[in-house]
Amino acid sequence: MTDEVRQKLREKKRIVVKIGSSSLQHAQTGDLDYIRLEVLVRELCNLKNQGKDVVLVTSGAIAQGKKAVHVRPEDMERNSIAVKQACAAIGQARLMMIYQKIFSEYGQAAAQILMTRHTVDNEMNRCNAQNTFEELFCLGVIPIVNENDTVATHEIEIGDNDTLSAVVASMIGADLLILLTDIDGLYTDDPRTNPQARFVDTVERLDERFYGMAKSSTGSGVGTGGMSTKLIAAEIATKSGADMIIASSSDIRILHRIMDGRSYGTLFLANPQASFCLPEFIATLHGEEGKTGHQ
Repeated sequence: MTDEVRQKLREKKRIVVKIGSSSLQHAQTGDLDYIRLEVLVRELCNLKNQGKDVVLVTSGAIAQGKKAVHVRPEDMERNSIAVKQACAAIGQARLMMIYQKIFSEYGQAAAQILMTRHTVDNEMNRCNAQNTFEELFCLGVIPIVNENDTVATHEIEIGDNDTLSAVVASMIGADLLILLTDIDGLYTDDPRTNPQARFVDTVERLDERFYGMAKSSTGSGVGTGGMSTKLIAAEIATKSGADMIIASSSDIRILHRIMDGRSYGTLFLANPQASFCLPEFIATLHGEEGKTGHQ
């Protein structure tokens, strides 16, 4: 059954790919890894050339902003929110400039979409965002999405880019979400500390047993999400009708191998629920039960 399900990934038409901060930079220096970026863009363009709609959700703006202006730890302690937002403003522009340059080398147009909680909570905002995505797909453009960290405070944060990518997948009706991360999938325990941890190839239905396997740490010290956020993303994606895969970003070429139906990463099978409400789910994540989101 697993092989048959994996082969069906070839038929996916609308794909969201998320890549984390630690996957975009050299661990030793924090500078961007241009080879990985170039391979990522090439893989995405190749999916687009197969007639698929493709969205990239990218992290790295704050990290690149910090690097660009040499932010010190004491600067963060002085006014951490303001410094992060300033770094995001610097880093997002630098990141998009680099993405645009590499995409253009493959003759592919790309667009920037920055989102906050208001994009999800407010029905009109959500509808406008969906219309923008649809028009970009019609125009043959690959949207590049990030959270708008330059203005986001706790009240309007989606939270992390694992969750953001699942929110995007839900909003646009994607049928596949791929999270590229620093681990090759879900394990029964953290394989970095427990050699007895077993790899989980396929999750047919999420339940408390799998949440118990999640760990809060990323192991990188760069990103904001751990395995627990990836399982939250899986819940959003699968309830919205999309399959989801957690896979290693150590070799970005894993993307075309996954799309060829080969067995890489942990596959979470779609379990669409008609009663699933995205704004209510996000409100629950933020401890705002009972909030309708119509503001």
